[in-house]
Amino acid sequence: MLNFKIKAIAANIRNTREGLNYTQEYLAAKLSISQNAYSKIELGYTKITVERLFQIATILGSDVHELIETEKVVAA
Repeated sequence: MLNFKIKAIAANIRNTREGLNYTQEYLAAKLSISQNAYSKIELGYTKITVERLFQIATILGSDVHELIETEKVVAA
């Protein structure tokens, strides 16, 4: 169940980013990490810290609650 939630949050981040037409490179640069490291966040391979989650939400102009909502996610 936890793995599903991690994947759902990662999908929410990816879907929000894509909806804004932002590239992974753009978010990675804003977060001062490599594109590869950012990709691992979106794939759910890297555990995301609360601090990083808030940083991503700020960059995306999104509310953290929207990113962590796992009930509405459709599997990608």
